Amino acid sequence: MLTYERRLWDNGYSRVAGLDEAGRGCLAGPVVAAAVILPPGTSLDRVDDSKALSAKARREARSEIEDRACATALARCSPAEIDALNILQAALKAMRQAAADCHPSPEYMLVDGNQWTRDLVEAPWPYQTLVKGDARSQSIAAASILAKTERDAYMRRLHAEHPAYGWDSNMGYATPDHYAALREHGTTPHHRESFTLFREE
Repeated sequence: MLTYERRLWDNGYSRVAGLDEAGRGCLAGPVVAAAVILPPGTSLDRVDDSKALSAKARREARSEIEDRACATALARCSPAEIDALNILQAALKAMRQAAADCHPSPEYMLVDGNQWTRDLVEAPWPYQTLVKGDARSQSIAAASILAKTERDAYMRRLHAEHPAYGWDSNMGYATPDHYAALREHGTTPHHRESFTLFREE
């Protein structure tokens, strides 16, 4: 999990930012991105791919990340922005904003994803993309945990306003119960109108 970071640290990059996002495939809610810069040589015991951790483990890992990171930042794009830009461009915008909001700023970025993240060249820092980066880079894994926990907490708050959609459990993803609620209650301002919100039973 530290192979890429060590290589960059050894080449003089002391501020390596991991970037990841959460919520690309959801029907409702924002896409949330995070950037995390860890001090050179840092190894975090609790950090792993966010998808491999329980909700409790993610919360514990988040505390460790925030305690030990040089910098963290979060950014999000709303459903309206997603509809206007498309989900890919909205995710990239959120990642660029998260990187820009890091203080101190990155010197190099490790970005979860593949060819589509070439658009990050608009950011003023060199970067490398890593397919399944949240399972290969500690910095990206840390960013994935921050993005996931931040978005989940936000969706739980929205659930209190719109309890019919089950956002406290499905987090806005395309689950059968979410589709059933859409058929019964229609959409909310938090739904992504550019997505397929209704499907055949």
